[in-house]
Amino acid sequence: MALYREQGVVLRTYKLGETDRIVNLLTGGRGKVRAVAKGVRKPGSRFGGRLEPFSHVDLQLYEGRNLDIVTQAELIDGFSGVREDYVLSACGSSMVEAADFIAQEGERASRLYVLLLDGLRQLATVPRWPATVLDAYLLRLASVAGYHPQLHACAGCGTPGSHDVFHLAAGGVVCVRCAPNGTRPLDAQALSLLRSLAASQWGMETAADQRVRRTVSALINSFLAYHLGRSLKAWELVPR
Repeated sequence: MALYREQGVVLRTYKLGETDRIVNLLTGGRGKVRAVAKGVRKPGSRFGGRLEPFSHVDLQLYEGRNLDIVTQAELIDGFSGVREDYVLSACGSSMVEAADFIAQEGERASRLYVLLLDGLRQLATVPRWPATVLDAYLLRLASVAGYHPQLHACAGCGTPGSHDVFHLAAGGVVCVRCAPNGTRPLDAQALSLLRSLAASQWGMETAADQRVRRTVSALINSFLAYHLGRSLKAWELVPR
């Protein structure tokens, strides 16, 4: 078995036997890693509380046939404030659930890894609207997964312009000629917020009202579910 070292974010954990735990990790170099932390549930375990969901850790592992084995774990950031607050935790759970679904074992995932860390760090600042930070993360996650939403030209014919009908199957906004019959346009505020979140803003200082934020949130969730083929369970728990 080869020994290796990686930094990663704990996505989720499972009990194994009486004292062990299986840990799903997202790393930049190896993508998703599934490993066993032996004895982690024993009182006085050397891993302590380092291998909890959201934790950013520096690890030493042995390669195993089916599961790798954690031999050392140093905590970089436990994101305890995120884990201990219901709203922040619900948003963080949606982030790691989406990352766990997207990431593949053995495939480099540096963009996804950096995006997840950035999202958790934004939540740790206790933003005014945590759900909007989650929405920004999910929109960028879609891009990392290969489903970048077209927001500045028609996703159907490519005509540039500020089109205001969003079509899930087309992958973004569409012009009046490409818009299916019966579709309704987004209002200007919703379209503006959507573009801001897809760019570089996390929605921390958005002036959009609650109705607009909810509209955009539902649209992003539907877009992600349509293109990934599944909905996020934790998303339903996020207060908006």
